[in-house]
Amino acid sequence: MHEGVFIHLTSEVSPQARVGAGTKIWQRCTVLAGAEIGEGCLLSQNVYVEGRTRVGNNVKIKNNVSIFECVELEDDVFVGPSAVFTNVMTPRSHWPRKEAFLRTLVRKGATIGANATVVCGVTVGRYVLVGAGSVVTRDVPDFALVYGVPARQHGWACHCGERLERVETGVTSRCDLCGSTYELRQEGLKEVKLCFKSDH
Repeated sequence: MHEGVFIHLTSEVSPQARVGAGTKIWQRCTVLAGAEIGEGCLLSQNVYVEGRTRVGNNVKIKNNVSIFECVELEDDVFVGPSAVFTNVMTPRSHWPRKEAFLRTLVRKGATIGANATVVCGVTVGRYVLVGAGSVVTRDVPDFALVYGVPARQHGWACHCGERLERVETGVTSRCDLCGSTYELRQEGLKEVKLCFKSDH
């Protein structure tokens, strides 16, 4: 049914869900029809994935996370335990609003910290770090470090996760951990060169 996929005996994965090779789905997970999950992903205990969702490759979703309709996670995203996504701004039990669902996009390499909430309709940029317990209510630019309630930017993060120091307009900033370099421009922080572990 889902060739090359590990599915724990206690989990339920619809035959109409698309799950990529090498993905591991652990205890008490539920994946509904219409969901798309890429290759090499990890769904930890008690993860719930609805239809009309898309999860890219090499995504790690930790315990007790629900990925509701219209949420998309690009490649290499990390979602910490008990993080929350919403998909409608004004929910009512007695007044269905499926036509009002808003798309939420978490872009490549971003991290959503444990117990953080991402309110629907926002885009979390590439390699963003969202601190634990934060509430994200608006778009977050690439490489931003944000935390708080509501989440506000408190600096910049390298793609490797290290906080970038001495980020100034017109000056090339270098990550002390991996050596990647960046430039702060009017449109935000842009990578000059990203270094990966295989580069060392």
